[in-house]
Amino acid sequence: MGIVVLTMKASVIEMFLVLLVTGIHSNKEMAKKSKRPKFTVPQINCDIKAGKIINPEFIVKCPAGCQDPKYHVYGTGVYASYSSVCGAAVHSGVLDNSGGKILVQKVAGQSGYKGSYSNGVQSLSLPRWRESFIVSESKPKKGVTYPSALTYSSSKIPAAKAGKCSYETTKAYQKASVPGTTAQPVTLMQVFPVSLETEAAHTNLPKSSLLAPSATSSLRPQPMDHRSWEMGETDLWKLEPVLLDAGFVPKEELSTQALEPVSQGDANCKVDLSFLIDGSSSIGKRRFRLQKQFLADVVQALDIGPSGPLMGVVQYGDNPATQFNLKTHMNSRDLKAAIEKITLRGGLSNAGRAISFVTKNFFSKANGNRNGVPNVAVVVLDGWPTDKVEEASRLSRESGINIFFITIEAAIENEKQYVVEPNFANKAVCRTNGYYLFNVQSWFSLRKIVQPLVKRICDTDRLACSKTCLNSADIGFVIDGSSSVGTGNFRTVLQFVANLSKEFEISDTDTRIGAVQYTYEQRLEFGFDKYHTKADILNAIKSVGYWSGGTSTGAAIHYALEQLFKKSKPNKQKLMILITDGRSYDDVRIAAMAAHQKGVITYAIGVAWAAQDELDIIATHPARDHSFFVDEFDNLYKSVPKIIQNICTEFNSQPRN
Repeated sequence: MGIVVLTMKASVIEMFLVLLVTGIHSNKEMAKKSKRPKFTVPQINCDIKAGKIINPEFIVKCPAGCQDPKYHVYGTGVYASYSSVCGAAVHSGVLDNSGGKILVQKVAGQSGYKGSYSNGVQSLSLPRWRESFIVSESKPKKGVTYPSALTYSSSKIPAAKAGKCSYETTKAYQKASVPGTTAQPVTLMQVFPVSLETEAAHTNLPKSSLLAPSATSSLRPQPMDHRSWEMGETDLWKLEPVLLDAGFVPKEELSTQALEPVSQGDANCKVDLSFLIDGSSSIGKRRFRLQKQFLADVVQALDIGPSGPLMGVVQYGDNPATQFNLKTHMNSRDLKAAIEKITLRGGLSNAGRAISFVTKNFFSKANGNRNGVPNVAVVVLDGWPTDKVEEASRLSRESGINIFFITIEAAIENEKQYVVEPNFANKAVCRTNGYYLFNVQSWFSLRKIVQPLVKRICDTDRLACSKTCLNSADIGFVIDGSSSVGTGNFRTVLQFVANLSKEFEISDTDTRIGAVQYTYEQRLEFGFDKYHTKADILNAIKSVGYWSGGTSTGAAIHYALEQLFKKSKPNKQKLMILITDGRSYDDVRIAAMAAHQKGVITYAIGVAWAAQDELDIIATHPARDHSFFVDEFDNLYKSVPKIIQNICTEFNSQPRN
């Protein structure tokens, strides 16, 4: 009996040991099976936008070539989720154009995104967007699990209505399988009206269980009662994550075409731009398409918008015609679509006629021209023009238009005999220093000058022709208040001063006006920095009181140089306009020479008993252009147009290099 018991005990122990060993082995096998699988970095294309990916944080691999401007990027450092993920990575400097791995983190939306040019990518500005993201090097964080497969939002959602948007969600659930039964789909339909204006980010919000089926409740959804419709805005936002958890994504995140953010434009490039495109028969349809593609690339790089650059297009052949003006299209997207629809006109290459047309017609308030914004005209030309451009370009520069020229496939040596006007490009551009001229070898090379051209157009401080004879001078009037003038004639002199002042564009950044009255002594009536509007200047002139006394013109010139022109801005043309009715009691030669040495251009206007020889000494050389004489005070007004004309002629004759 005892032997039997011992045998049974041994069998039990043996069985226990077998089970123990088997359990340990099973645990090891389970441990092996439960090991985390190797992380695979998902790959995405250049055009994938961050808003299309639901994951809040992920590592991805970008392909090469994402520097292309067609992959839009919005923002700098922090990017709107409407941006290309890989394009933003190149812009930020995390990647170069060869691609690679990056870490992407979703963050809250911003009230504004600033555009900038960086690493070959022009990002666009944006007023606001509900979700943002940042990119960094692909260094995984400890304790963070990154997805090997990204979750993308579905695009099968009804189109959102403008203003208010309602999400009608339909979801098919299946009952748990029961032996002997067939699983039937149950449809859940609810409509939540949600204002787009109050949309908020839902990242990391706790999941709601309001719609989750419980073990005790029926799987068939219950109809919504009246309390469901009385919920406040906050309650609606609490419900929306349920839709997101169930796989429903707001339409405005998905339908990028319908609700694409519209940029206000790059405020650092505020210019009014006219593109004069060659529509001549010689260009042909193929090269015309290349020209339109070039325009579209420039438009994309510029970031068109009401707070930045605006652009219109004029096509020229025999005659020019406006395709659209500055206010027709107010963003890059619409402008590119309009460019695509332009058709070839045919004819000659009358670029001179086109420049004249733009000068007279294009840059007007009716066409969207903005006051105080630089005007730029870019002429694209196949080969050479069939008319002359020099005179038309001169008038354009005098109107303050900055002309750039792009010549493609210029005349080779045996073709130069056909060129109507030799050296036409240098005669046309704003300055002959190479800054305003691009010579391109072939139409296929146009794309290479997109960024250099945009950079020069946007550098408004170097747009030299924006300054005109009417908006870039410091003008000091030196007025004879001697006894021989008399009160009545003195008022006539002041009216003459006002008539001249009216012709100029007056502000603290444009033309500024100052005045000195003299007899034996001198008096500063007002300096250049006192009045900044035309109305204030005219009132100040009207308020000048008659002094009466002797005539010391030489001393008055010295005084004006010290009290007025010593405070002139370095980038201003310095003009002194002196009015006198008699010969000076002192020597004017030294004073006139001092004015010349200080770069002050002097106009001498004599009335009645003024000495012509003295006027010629005071006036800047040549005296015939700077010295004027009238026999009566009442005839002073007649000299105003000639004086203005001479001022502008002299201004525009200055070296353009």
